[in-house]
Amino acid sequence: MEPIRIALTKGRLERRSVEMFKTIGFDCSEIINKGRRLILPMDNFEVVLAKAADVITYVEHGACDMGIVGKDTIVEKDSTGFYEMCDLGFGKCKFALAAKKGTDFFGGYKQKVVASKYPKVAHKFFEEKGMDVKIIKIEGSVELAPLLSLADAIVDIVETGTTLKENGLEIVEDIMPISARVIVNRASMKLRKEEIENLLSDIELAKEVL
Repeated sequence: MEPIRIALTKGRLERRSVEMFKTIGFDCSEIINKGRRLILPMDNFEVVLAKAADVITYVEHGACDMGIVGKDTIVEKDSTGFYEMCDLGFGKCKFALAAKKGTDFFGGYKQKVVASKYPKVAHKFFEEKGMDVKIIKIEGSVELAPLLSLADAIVDIVETGTTLKENGLEIVEDIMPISARVIVNRASMKLRKEEIENLLSDIELAKEVL
């Protein structure tokens, strides 16, 4: 049988995931010394390194059985092709609404404009508030939008808040917490239930140690 294939989000979540797998007792030497390789062995598993949004795509379509990805990517993708199994407790940050310091964002009657890399998250947040807001998708540094008068505010991921402060912005309201999650392909969960549940049990034990 093919090894269980796990997609890892490249970068910081990859490093934290490897720490977790080492805690479980897996040999992660191939991942640590990966060079330019993107598919790597880890004991009886196979690890695939990918960008966050692609981790979801690979798991959703069954190219990978499992994945580790941030909750931010999960809510923006808004997909039903996988199960979200557990919160790993690392990669913590939050979605927040931010505006220029001293701005009364919720005041006045004109339609507000909000810039975000996460338009679905922003739309859902304002929809729940019953606000009619124009949302502009930005790919790069979203903090620029209020500074250039393109938007009244932004919805973005905030970790320490330093970038906001340095650009004269402040948090208006927290939207939701974010952390790394384990996702599992729906078909894989049925076909390889025992193997996947055993790995999830190991992950839960490793979480307590990390």
